[in-house]
Amino acid sequence: MRMAGAAAALVALLCASSAAAQSYNAIFNFGDSITDTGNLCTNGKPSSITFTQPPYGETYFGTPTCRCCDGRVIVDFLSSKFGLPFLPPSKSTTADFKKGANMAITGATAMDAPFFRSLGLSDKIWNNGPISYQLQWFQQITSSVCGSDCKSYLANSLFVFGEFGGNDYNAMLFGNYNTDQASTYTPQIVSTIANGVEKLIAMGATDIVVPGVLPIGCFPIYLTLYGTSNSGDYDGLGCLKKFNDLSTNHNNQLKSQIASLQSKYASARIMYADFFGGVYDMVKNPGSYGFSTAFQTCCGSGGGKFNYQNSARCGMSGAYACSNPAAHLSWDGIHLTEAAYKQITDGWLNGAHCSPAILHS
Repeated sequence: MRMAGAAAALVALLCASSAAAQSYNAIFNFGDSITDTGNLCTNGKPSSITFTQPPYGETYFGTPTCRCCDGRVIVDFLSSKFGLPFLPPSKSTTADFKKGANMAITGATAMDAPFFRSLGLSDKIWNNGPISYQLQWFQQITSSVCGSDCKSYLANSLFVFGEFGGNDYNAMLFGNYNTDQASTYTPQIVSTIANGVEKLIAMGATDIVVPGVLPIGCFPIYLTLYGTSNSGDYDGLGCLKKFNDLSTNHNNQLKSQIASLQSKYASARIMYADFFGGVYDMVKNPGSYGFSTAFQTCCGSGGGKFNYQNSARCGMSGAYACSNPAAHLSWDGIHLTEAAYKQITDGWLNGAHCSPAILHS
């Protein structure tokens, strides 16, 4: 028994050493406000945008950094894990992108502006940074990253593509579409994401993490704006069922597309990151993750059941942060805390909520 235990310990040590030795030339990230590290603020920090104001950034940076968080976001933790610097925003004119770049921008959608115009939702899209634009931004910086030998350089880089889709659904839902109507456009949204992944593979990417969308029915903004007195509208945890069903439908279709892409591109390693499952487990078992509350927003004005008010959001006059953001899942009612993003990153790295795991032997 002792020999068996020793052998198991040795195997575990070897696996851990192998994982620790895994390295990448760079990390390239695409997405929206969940992982934006400054693209929206490359021309300054407009005071009209709440997340350019305190207390954003207070936990780690001590000042707002254009991240929609109290501190670091997922790509920051990934960069640290692989010994790389924090990703500079791709719109920066002075940054060195050889170790990575971040194309994500707050408000980004999967679909282009004409799609929303056709639905009468142009006024719900306040920033134009869809997948097609972000791919263009990436192509514009590749010459400075890898010159004429991009295929081999990008083949040893990690790509995170999304999440995408969240703002597409936000535009529809905040534009008075119901969840059934929004779900009719899911195939188009998911196909656009899959096409983006194919374009990255054509450029040389081989390791690509593709996150699904979040369980929006558990988020304070949705619980506040769309809460009802009908208990049947909620699941056993207190999340709005129809909104989570929309997210689940999207994720199921995305997983199917990823499976098809993996079959088509055997040399690529396409990883589905289960954003929904990771966050939902935190809602279900907050104490296991060090959270004292799953629904109460850390930063707000003290109003409402969930400490979320559209008219007094985090960063606005009258709003303030809780004393311990690390005990909260939700930072501002729309985005998560640094502590939550750290837990999510760990789940992606070790495979608890990523298939296959980012770390591999």
